Amino acid sequence: MRTLYQFPLSHFCEKARWLLDYKELDFVAHNLIPGVHRAFTQLKTGQNRLPILRDQHCWVADSTEIALYLDEIYPEHSLLRPNSAERELALEINAQASELGLHVRRWGLAHSLTEGEESLDIMIGEKGYLRQFEKYSKPFMKALLSKSYQLDVEKVAESKQQIDTIVEQLNQRLIDNHGRYFVGERLGLADISVCSMLAPLLDIAGTPWEKEHTEILSKEFKDYKERLTQLPIGQYVLRVYQTERNARVDWRGI
Repeated sequence: MRTLYQFPLSHFCEKARWLLDYKELDFVAHNLIPGVHRAFTQLKTGQNRLPILRDQHCWVADSTEIALYLDEIYPEHSLLRPNSAERELALEINAQASELGLHVRRWGLAHSLTEGEESLDIMIGEKGYLRQFEKYSKPFMKALLSKSYQLDVEKVAESKQQIDTIVEQLNQRLIDNHGRYFVGERLGLADISVCSMLAPLLDIAGTPWEKEHTEILSKEFKDYKERLTQLPIGQYVLRVYQTERNARVDWRGI
């Protein structure tokens, strides 16, 4: 059985889950504890980031590397086109989406950690030591995330500017391809990458970022969500999630 090591709230892990679901491959989503995960990831792959896919005896780190691995080993339902120009374009958009994802993570975390404890509740899980000692684990987790992702006011503001710039560029790319998909006439790596990276900003039902209590959202976050929803790219992300995100595994993991 394949295992995807993940953080449930990570949109890079959402991208990896979607890649496996798109390929119709069975897998288990296994949660690791932020901070503590580094010893495991270093041991298995020599780096600190998730997601990591274990496929039999093969370990693959990074959502983009997972996509390339899956297309090589499981060519059915290809993520990249055989046409070299379309393949390069998809990889270029994927790289742009990955950069966007870094800024979405910082800006989104800065808001979610000040708006309530829904995000922390997901991070510590429904059971286990973190839940058992949540009085201590929640403040520790919040401090760890703030330090790890540089959630200071200046960095968060810079990330918001970068989000605006990259979203504008991707929005135009989508319009140039007539608004249906980013590359060609069907879903592929570029689409999965962009949708996964923007999902935390759109409060999409059935995703880790669906808010049970929208009244806790800041005015800034609500305003940006509304603005994004009105753009072609926002409408596209919502449509693709509704019609083509056929999740086979619960994002909450085990």
